[in-house]
Amino acid sequence: MTNSLINRRSVLRGATVAAVASPALVGKAIAAGQVTWRVQAHWPKASSSFTDSLGVIATLLEEKTEGAFKLDLLGAGEFAKGPDIYNIVRKGVVPMGTISPSYISDNAQAATFVYGIPGTLRQAWEMEHAMKNLGVEALVNEDLNADGVHLMCEKVLPTEMTVSKKIESAADFQGLKIRSSGSMLDYLAAAGAAPQYVPGSELYQALSSGVVDGAHWGAAIGAQSMSLWEVCKYHYKPVLAQTTDAFIMNIDALEELPEDLRGALEEIITTRFFLRSAEYQHKEAIALAEGIKNDGIEVMQLPDDVLEMLANASTTILEAEGQKGERAAKAADIYRTLMADMGYA
Repeated sequence: MTNSLINRRSVLRGATVAAVASPALVGKAIAAGQVTWRVQAHWPKASSSFTDSLGVIATLLEEKTEGAFKLDLLGAGEFAKGPDIYNIVRKGVVPMGTISPSYISDNAQAATFVYGIPGTLRQAWEMEHAMKNLGVEALVNEDLNADGVHLMCEKVLPTEMTVSKKIESAADFQGLKIRSSGSMLDYLAAAGAAPQYVPGSELYQALSSGVVDGAHWGAAIGAQSMSLWEVCKYHYKPVLAQTTDAFIMNIDALEELPEDLRGALEEIITTRFFLRSAEYQHKEAIALAEGIKNDGIEVMQLPDDVLEMLANASTTILEAEGQKGERAAKAADIYRTLMADMGYA
């Protein structure tokens, strides 16, 4: 491995410092030939994030580089779906993908802290701050970079359940089949539900056929864009977790990019993370109002006895995740400190 490659990978292991692509550098890249990356999304093309997250990134990148860098966008399942996306990016089958960080809990000690610990951080800005300013994202990259992959958070979004059955007590929650993933599986199971993982591309069919009784796919925007409210008429508050979606990139592919194109990609993703997170909160409110008006959904509150069991589960999950290693322990301390500063603990 050359010294330049070692130095560049050491930068990737820390917080990404995006280079600004100057017109002169862009001109050099154009002269060198156009770059096109295939991007395997975990979002079905029907999902709002396929267009509003990934599609916007692709448009901005093409505009900023004057057409020198384009993204070829693949919906869930075109090459891979769900947890398999990590492996095809790691192997270089495609240079870039989108994932839920819940898919990589076995690949990085602090991955669940990027996904979000249910029942801990309450506001989107808290999650943004923990990821980018307090270093949780960088802790995950200490593991992923050694595996040839680099992660950048795409946005912060809330997690809420939408179900086909009314929940009025803990007894109603017992055995409820909820589509879930990551630490949310343990969280919901602790309150008596029967959560199970279903890929996004199969979710509507699973709900309409009764394989599952409900799901969380983000919150209101996800339920609306995936047509979940056609089947599930009860949308439940409060927010179960602030969570993230993420981009992952093959480090060798990043290394091969001209500096200006790599800088443009990293700058756009970093800037868009904060803009998209704020935009998403606004669109959540709009989607929920439209769901009430157009789809006849009812916005409900989880019963107190269910919330009490979930609160106990949250403490257990935070402790367990923090014991996965040195980097996980650091991420747990970041969460605990922030929660204490906010008066949550």
